[in-house]
Amino acid sequence: MSATASPSRITYREACRQAIREAILADPRVFLMGEDVGRYGGCYAVTKGLLEELGEERIRDTPLSESAFVGAGIGAAIAGMRPIVEVMTCNFSLLALDQILNNAATIPHMSGGQFAVPLVLRMATGAGRQLAAQHSHSLEGWFAHIPGLRILAPATVTDARFMLAPALADPNPVLIFEHIMLYNMEGELEPGVAAVDIARARIRRPGRDVSLITYGGSLFKTLAAAETLAAEGIEAEVLDLRVLRPLDTAAIMDSVARTRRVVIVDEGWRSGSLSAEVAMRIVEEAFFELDAPIRRVCSREVPMPYAAHLEQAALPQPEAIAAAARGLVRPG
Repeated sequence: MSATASPSRITYREACRQAIREAILADPRVFLMGEDVGRYGGCYAVTKGLLEELGEERIRDTPLSESAFVGAGIGAAIAGMRPIVEVMTCNFSLLALDQILNNAATIPHMSGGQFAVPLVLRMATGAGRQLAAQHSHSLEGWFAHIPGLRILAPATVTDARFMLAPALADPNPVLIFEHIMLYNMEGELEPGVAAVDIARARIRRPGRDVSLITYGGSLFKTLAAAETLAAEGIEAEVLDLRVLRPLDTAAIMDSVARTRRVVIVDEGWRSGSLSAEVAMRIVEEAFFELDAPIRRVCSREVPMPYAAHLEQAALPQPEAIAAAARGLVRPG
């Protein structure tokens, strides 16, 4: 997927828009609500034009109160609707954390299965656009800690286009994290694909020397690192987790068994991160498959800087990913 224009390609943004439009047209219970999703067309222009086409009943602008409109989405879901709730950035989702953790994730269990919460919560995540610390963090690993939620991180246009329908069909709440640096990216929809399995990881590049495990906005940096390594004779396998809860542990272990070396790339902070969870599962289930220590490439442990050069220095980059893999395959 690249940012080069082509008439036969589709942007990640357009893939998200098509998915939302199709879902609303296909089911009268589905509607979209969130800050600036209507007249403004969405903070990242994902919903541009949908209000004019679909009307205010289906595309609803909300007050600037994440707790209020996420709570309203939960109530609508319990009452039989299929709401798609957009939170402008995952940093702002913390204002609705009580609704997500204490209501959406727990009501189906506390009611003994009498109430389902078929809510889809979409939000932008990640850094790279100089939006500073309150708009740029990757917090999906926090939400992947919560039982009762399904956490998705589509990285390709195909996943962005086709993950929404099965997410809406899930009787439990699903959170979809869309990396801000992907919206302008373009790629080909995979031919013949009309649905995506939201329970399985996906190998994006096969290899035999080292497994590069990642997701979301880091996928294309990881693929770039794999290209660099290939020029050096190192065949890196790239595994796109794409489903962060429940993790596809079997796919992780299969990759480890093939390559026996692992680098985990995660834009979240290193301490207590999703990368730590993946690493620990490998240690618990495949320790004796490893020929080298597990390495991680994560964001620096700082609030995300505003200055462009500092922001880039704080984020995982292809050079660091390649260096970590190289050090495992050719130590010393």
